[in-house]
Amino acid sequence: MYPTYTCSPPMSGNTQPYLTLNSFEEGGDGGGPSECDGKYHNDKIPVVALSTGWYNGGSRCLNNIRINGNGRSVVAMVVDECDSLSQQHW
Repeated sequence: MYPTYTCSPPMSGNTQPYLTLNSFEEGGDGGGPSECDGKYHNDKIPVVALSTGWYNGGSRCLNNIRINGNGRSVVAMVVDECDSLSQQHW
């Protein structure tokens, strides 16, 4: 039903991102503590997990990124890497 990747899809200037919503709170569906700082994060704070290619070995950890879509944007802090086996929903 959804495309499934066993690793991050190839990155290029045309790589399309896909949004999935997960909870980064303790007990949430995001799993354990975040990879970047070993902490859980309140769902009211904008944080993101990036796919393996974008995560780039943790080089973007705790940096803010701007996410644009549908004429709007939000700034969120990178706190985790997405699972290497992920389903992309759209």
